[in-house]
Amino acid sequence: MNYQADVCIVGAGPAGALLAYLLAKKGLTVILLEQNAALGQSFRGEHLNEEGEAVLKNHHLFEAVESHGILRMEKLEYYADGNAFKTIFPDEAVGHLGIHVPQAHLLKGILQNTRPFPNFTCLLHTKVTKLIVDTSGHYRGVIAIKNGNTIKIDSQLIIGADGRYSTIRKEAHIDVQKQKHGFDLLWAKIPAPSNWEPSIKMALIDDKQLSLFTQVGGYIQIGWNIEQGSFPQLRKQAFTPFIQQLTTQFPLLANTVQEHIQSWKDFVLLDVFSSHCDCWGTQGIVLLGDAVHTMTPTGAFGLNSALKDADCLASLLNKDTLAQFNVQDFQQMRKQAIEEVLAKQIEKEQTFASNFINKAS
Repeated sequence: MNYQADVCIVGAGPAGALLAYLLAKKGLTVILLEQNAALGQSFRGEHLNEEGEAVLKNHHLFEAVESHGILRMEKLEYYADGNAFKTIFPDEAVGHLGIHVPQAHLLKGILQNTRPFPNFTCLLHTKVTKLIVDTSGHYRGVIAIKNGNTIKIDSQLIIGADGRYSTIRKEAHIDVQKQKHGFDLLWAKIPAPSNWEPSIKMALIDDKQLSLFTQVGGYIQIGWNIEQGSFPQLRKQAFTPFIQQLTTQFPLLANTVQEHIQSWKDFVLLDVFSSHCDCWGTQGIVLLGDAVHTMTPTGAFGLNSALKDADCLASLLNKDTLAQFNVQDFQQMRKQAIEEVLAKQIEKEQTFASNFINKAS
């Protein structure tokens, strides 16, 4: 089967979904491809900051997202020896210290607004395998597999919004520079106790960051930094002393941790790295979000930077400008801001332990 579109967006994460809506609203013919069979199946960042919130509100999308369920963080606490020794509350004008938005809620809230547009198509369970390139070296579309069948999509512009292991980036031979940060991350999710307040809680264990993020639906997301590459060796050690470090810092979680984190298998390992591309696209291709600048989980900047990318790129594209679009204009708009965020992440990682130097005894 063959399709034609002004723009083919690969990856229905936050950046791809938002860009698809904004371009379809402008009247461009948009095809959005997602390799998973349902929206929100790939784990991505789920915390909005003020910048991401502002993007959604500027496009009158925030209320739709909120209707599916969000949770505003009411405080940030630093813990030592089982007690909070420092608490930070939000600025009254902001009203939160971050907003938890489940990935599926965010995507549904955005894409439900595309229903009135006959010029928008979303194809799930569709994996891009190859780029179509003409004799002049200009990329003209993609070949993909949908439900076992090969399809072809011709488009004037291909958007790579397909994450940190981007197929579009790889197939277009765009170089990426990766940087390790000295740690990996263990994720786990547990039910929150009934009296648990919407909050972010931080602790320091063996000079590594331990973070708890309250989530929609009465859950807590645990993010536990460990030494880079140490998990294979860590798994050979006894599990109980390791997990007791968590319950010592947060005694209120003892029962739910004991019930829901019983072995190393209850953790998911995230290989932590940041990356950036010196080239954000080429003839007929643009990269955005994690495909062009992967961020670490520190500070929850990735989701918000991706939304900002989509917002800026959409401002440059319409029916009249599509043929003359220059990816360097987009790169110049966003490059400095992204460099500043990546630098801020490194600073936060290097100075995290300083929050505990003068902790209360």
